[in-house]
Amino acid sequence: MLFEQIQTACINDADVPWVPFTPYSEHVLVKYFKLDPVRGETIALLKAPARGQMPRHRHTGTVIVYTVEGRWKYREHAWIAEKGSIVYETAGSSHTPEAVPVVDGSDEIVTLNIIQGELLFVNENGQILAAEDWRSGWERYAAYCRAHGLKTRDLTAFG
Repeated sequence: MLFEQIQTACINDADVPWVPFTPYSEHVLVKYFKLDPVRGETIALLKAPARGQMPRHRHTGTVIVYTVEGRWKYREHAWIAEKGSIVYETAGSSHTPEAVPVVDGSDEIVTLNIIQGELLFVNENGQILAAEDWRSGWERYAAYCRAHGLKTRDLTAFG
């Protein structure tokens, strides 16, 4: 049976680099673990300063965000995501991420993101300014590795 031949794999944190989320920010970093061209899925850690805001965006697929460190929210919602919380975003949802100051003085937010489909950056009128997906993630990761003399891993497949 085919499913019995599917390999289970592990990618350790130290095996992949933090990559600047360019051209959007040099201060926001992303660590890609999986870039799946079949399902259109990206699994990555995101690290951002604990102050500021990311651009408004819309999702074409579902997104699950687990907060590893820090506090953040969407300007359009009343809740605050803290360490250990999970945010589930439905396809078609649109929002503006913002950092929320932490009392303990933590200077960054780290989230684990499981993103299906595209992340569309939009302006205040909802017009698309830029699009991110597994392919742009691969291009960013591969370019960073080339520029820093690092060997790329095939993040498009586990095993």
